[in-house]
Amino acid sequence: MALSLRKNNSRGSVGLDIDGRFLAAVQADGEQIVNAASMEIPSGLVRDGEVADSDGLTEAIKEFATKSGMGRNVRLGVANQQIVVRLVELPRIDNPAEREAAIRFQAAEAIAMPLDDAVLDHQVASYTSAPDGSERMQVVLVAARRAMIESYVEAVKKAGLKPLGIDLDAFALVRVLARNVPPVDSARVFCHLAGVTNLAIAVNDACVFTRPLATQWDQDYAAAQLTDEIRLSIDYYGAQAGARPVTDVMLSGPGSHNEELVLELEAHMGLPTAVADPLGGLDDSAVTSGEDPRRYTVAAGLSLGAAA
Repeated sequence: MALSLRKNNSRGSVGLDIDGRFLAAVQADGEQIVNAASMEIPSGLVRDGEVADSDGLTEAIKEFATKSGMGRNVRLGVANQQIVVRLVELPRIDNPAEREAAIRFQAAEAIAMPLDDAVLDHQVASYTSAPDGSERMQVVLVAARRAMIESYVEAVKKAGLKPLGIDLDAFALVRVLARNVPPVDSARVFCHLAGVTNLAIAVNDACVFTRPLATQWDQDYAAAQLTDEIRLSIDYYGAQAGARPVTDVMLSGPGSHNEELVLELEAHMGLPTAVADPLGGLDDSAVTSGEDPRRYTVAAGLSLGAAA
């Protein structure tokens, strides 16, 4: 068990990453991490990014909250097969109500999920000009099964915490790792190797595609199988409107410490592959020496999301 015991600090917001192998919390204030803690959890509480044992997860979160001294108000992240993300292009609409209606109409066609059973959100990724001079907008549509979201919220509330918001792990990942990246006209793959192997494709600091991968980073023949899944994801993204060419791969998460895996992935992918700064240059002096900062990437991004 890796657990940091620190006095609770009222500054900043708390991002809580419920990974399948551990819990991690980060409290960030601007460019500084003021509190960080992690704790391993029993296997079987979370499976493939979904709550499998609600009571067991509640008890684990309750223990973690007590020992870590983190704040009661938290932001959660999710990453599993119950989430659908699509990049669509629409005429630019500045009126919020009109834009919401147009996006919901588009979602009914783009997302193979009954919207009455889903939590729907969107993020405008960019604006462009069409050949006829009209302005267009690229919108990331996100739909998540309501029952899946509610299972996380219920477990956290029963543990005595108050969830202030729910974000995609992929958005949190990009929020941290793409900080201060110079603008480019290409896309980058981020692959987070943790309890869930999570892939995100971003253009600059905007996540435009994401999906969880089936391959675990520490299983046999992981490099070859991860390569196949990453390539399929790149191909799928490339077929969407407004897709940019993918130029490189950035790895994060506990699995990114495996140097042999990193080298094998680069050899298989044929793309420049590197390990990201796990906290994107944030002041990590609050992370105790000896702790693995790779555990905190998603939690840091969730915390930063409160100000995004």
